[in-house]
Amino acid sequence: MSFEAITSIAEAEAEAKATVAAAEARAKQMLSDADAAGRAEIEAAGAKADSELAELRRRTDEKTRDEAKQLSGELEEKKTALRARAEARLGEAAALVVERIVND
Repeated sequence: MSFEAITSIAEAEAEAKATVAAAEARAKQMLSDADAAGRAEIEAAGAKADSELAELRRRTDEKTRDEAKQLSGELEEKKTALRARAEARLGEAAALVVERIVND
């Protein structure tokens, strides 16, 4: 084999090795970029979920406070009505007690 043929083969092998090395480096870089992008997406999704959860908690707390105020108002109204009925019957009860004491 001639010297030129050997040199040509050696150059082709060197170019092939360089191309493979460049392809491997590019593949590693692409993998690294994809990994970083994936991590960024996961972090963004986590942050979005945290934000949505905080908003949901805020709305739930607000709704709970509103319902508690409404229930408290209803109970206060019932208490007032019961007290008014009890006070209305207080005179009758006192008259009944006096009547029984006097008659006995």
